[in-house]
Amino acid sequence: MKTILITGCSTGFGLETARYFLERDWKVIATMRTPREDVLPRSEHLRVLPLDVTDPASIRKLVEGAGPIDVLVNNAGIGLMSIFEGTSMETIRGTFETNTFGAMAVTQAFLPQFSRRKAGVIVNVSSSTTQKPLPMLSVYTASKAALNAFTESLALELQSVGVRVSLVIPGRSPETPFGQNARTRMQDQGVTVPEPYADFARSFLERMKGQTSDPVTRSLDVAEVIWRAVNEPSLPLRQPAGADAVELERTRLN
Repeated sequence: MKTILITGCSTGFGLETARYFLERDWKVIATMRTPREDVLPRSEHLRVLPLDVTDPASIRKLVEGAGPIDVLVNNAGIGLMSIFEGTSMETIRGTFETNTFGAMAVTQAFLPQFSRRKAGVIVNVSSSTTQKPLPMLSVYTASKAALNAFTESLALELQSVGVRVSLVIPGRSPETPFGQNARTRMQDQGVTVPEPYADFARSFLERMKGQTSDPVTRSLDVAEVIWRAVNEPSLPLRQPAGADAVELERTRLN
């Protein structure tokens, strides 16, 4: 029985992916900043472990506690909606610490066991914001675009040691709390909207609220694509997940 470790499993894509693999007889290590046993079905094949991807000590403890794994899914991430001029460098660095450097740090921590065995799969979860530029998402998109570039280059290195890498690119998912968390973080981090941008920001946010009939991504879409990325070695590295992400990828390629 194989073991998958998934970061960011308290809600959304990570939670659904953990559930999906459990139902298909995998051993699952679900990590969360604050572990909660009640969000997933009870199973002898499930372990819920704490992880803060921005904390080196937390990562070291996870590696020691997890033991050997076959698949690593870097899903943990934070959103941010902001006008760049009104976003502090502290907030910008914090976004990169989780979305980019966090994924890098967790990957680097588990790579020695993969390279020694000459086996393993790494799946990095990105965002469809990297497929099409959008306002008020410059910092978030930059953090995910950096993750894309890292993943694509890393894949070339790891071919030499038999480790596969995949990049899953979900679209907009209103069913998850991610978007609301991004707006909440805008308030909590003291992000401001400078007066010259006030009308623009208000108009954009209203348009976002009105996108109720557009194609979207379900958490299940992402879990299914991660499953395929793990189990189908012939798939291309980039895998859009969700109807909107698939359409954006098709447009990008054309």
